[in-house]
Amino acid sequence: MGPAVASTTDPAQGAERLTAADASNLHLDAPDQVNAFLLAGLLAPGGFVAPGGTADLSQLRRAIDACLRAPGRSVGLGRFMQRVRGRGGDLYWEDSPPDLTWHIRSVDPVPGVQGLADLAAQLMTRPLPADRPLWELLVVPGATPTAPGIILRVHHCVADGVAGVRLVRELFGGDADETRAAPTIAAPRRPTSLRRRIRRVAAGLVRVAAVIRPTVARTVLLGPIGPRRGVAFVDDDLGAVSAGAKRVGATVNDALLAAVAGGAETALREAGQPVPPVLPASVPVALPGGHGRSGNAVGVMLARLPTGVADAADRMVRIAAVTREAKEAARDQGSFELTRSRWGSRIFACLARRQRFIALFVTNVRGPERPLAVAGAPLLRAWPVAPIQGNVRLGVAAMSYAGRLGVAVHADADALNAAVLGRALAAELRRGSAPAPQG
Repeated sequence: MGPAVASTTDPAQGAERLTAADASNLHLDAPDQVNAFLLAGLLAPGGFVAPGGTADLSQLRRAIDACLRAPGRSVGLGRFMQRVRGRGGDLYWEDSPPDLTWHIRSVDPVPGVQGLADLAAQLMTRPLPADRPLWELLVVPGATPTAPGIILRVHHCVADGVAGVRLVRELFGGDADETRAAPTIAAPRRPTSLRRRIRRVAAGLVRVAAVIRPTVARTVLLGPIGPRRGVAFVDDDLGAVSAGAKRVGATVNDALLAAVAGGAETALREAGQPVPPVLPASVPVALPGGHGRSGNAVGVMLARLPTGVADAADRMVRIAAVTREAKEAARDQGSFELTRSRWGSRIFACLARRQRFIALFVTNVRGPERPLAVAGAPLLRAWPVAPIQGNVRLGVAAMSYAGRLGVAVHADADALNAAVLGRALAAELRRGSAPAPQG
C-alpha cells in the first residue's frame, strides 16, 4: 500500500480533512507522551545573530514570515499557517495565521550544548497548544560561547521525518534544487494481482497479531514511561561512517543500527541490567509515491538487532542482511494497519503501552548536504529528536547534515541514562568506521 488516502474537503466548510496518516498522529498523542519531533541546532554569528551573539528576533520573524508567505511554498509549510479543528468526529485543517511573537521566541540561557539537550528533553513532555498552528521556533542563548542555539518543534501530524527535512530546508534557506529533489509523484505502479493482495492482507494480520505477542524478554527498555526524559547528542563524520559501512557491504543506516545495538548493550551491562539476546527495533521507512497532501508517508520495518557480537564489522554484516529483506517488505506492506483509521489508532495506542514486540525506536533521515542558514545565521550542527511512545523507553534519531551525522538519544530518565547511552553509541560509531587492520 502506498501513502495514506488523499485528504478531502468538508463541502459545508470548504476545509481540508486530515489524511488518515496525519490524523493517526493526533490520535496517538497523549498528555504524558507528546507526539512531536524537534530539531536542535547550533548557530554561528551572521544574519539575525550579531557578532557578540545577541539575537534580533524581529529580523528572524520577518525572515520566517516571508518564507511562510512565499509563492509556491510547500503544503507542509502551509500547515504552519493552519491549526487542526474537530468537526463531527473528523479532523480538519483550518486557516489560522500564526502569532510569530509566540511561535518564534527566546528562552532562558542554557549551559552549553548539554543545556540545549536538557531543554530538548523537557520539551518532549510539553504539549503544543491545540488552539495554534502546531509548531514553534525557539532561540536558545548560551548553547555556544559565541551564538545561540535553536530548537524547531513540530507536531508529527504536520510532517514525518522526510517531510520534516523538506520543511527545514525551506525555512532555513536550503538550495532550491535540493529542496525539491525528493519526487512527489509516484512512478506508475504495476497492477496489484489478487494473489499479491491476499498476501498483503495475510501479512497485515500477522503484523497486527505480533503487537500482542511477547517476543522481547523482560528488560528495563520496556515499561511505563515516566515524566523525566534524558537527551544526549552524538556527532560523527558522515564520510567515515559511510566508508566503514561500505567496506562490509552495509549502509549508513546499517552502521547506525549496529552502533545502537552495541551502545544499548554496553549501557545495559554498565547499569547491571540483563541484555536480551535480540533487540527488535522499529525503524520507519519512506513509502514510494511521495506524500501528496499528507505530512506522513512511512512504513514500519522491524530490525532484529543482535547483541553479544563483539566485532563491529560482523555486527554490521548481520544487520545489513536483515534490513535488505525487511526494508522492501515494509515498503510493500505500507503504513501499519492499525494506524489507518481513527479507531484503529486508538486501539493501537492502548496496545502500545503493553506490547513486548519491539524494544526500541530508531529513525534515520537524509538531511541537507549543503550548509543551511537561519535568517542569515549559519547552522553549524543539527540533531533530530524523536518522541518515545507506548512503553518503549529508548529512541534514537539521526540525520545527516553537511558532511556530519547528528544522532540524538532520547530516553526515560528514570529507567535509562541518556548520557551513558550517548557515549556508548558514539564509541560504537567510531569502532564501525575505524580502518580495517593491515596485514
